[in-house]
Amino acid sequence: MVVVGVGLYLLGLGLAALLAPRLASRFLLGFTSSARAHYAELFTRVLVGGSLMAAAPRLAASGVWAVFGGVLVATSLVMLCLPWRWHQRFAQRSVPAALRHAAWVGVGALAAGAGLLGALAVGAEAQGLSAG
Repeated sequence: MVVVGVGLYLLGLGLAALLAPRLASRFLLGFTSSARAHYAELFTRVLVGGSLMAAAPRLAASGVWAVFGGVLVATSLVMLCLPWRWHQRFAQRSVPAALRHAAWVGVGALAAGAGLLGALAVGAEAQGLSAG
């Protein structure tokens, strides 16, 4: 369920970046608005990364998703050791800079979301075929 949620989140983020980049920017910057939001984001990133690593054997292109999950967990643990204000300052510089290229961010998020949901569907089908 977490993996499906991540895929849907990425599709939504991609659409927001393409259709409403200011809304996407406000949403992404919201994760650094307070220490509570920062730690909630880190918890969510570890949950998502761990879920991707756990689900990877059942996904098409399993190595890609395992690495992506591992990167999420590792970067989250590093961010956990740093003051949240550093994350806030970094995001205030990088999010607007990235969203100057909102079309690319949107296309990338859409591709990642569709790729993840497709990998889940193909992996589930392959497991069903191998079991039957």
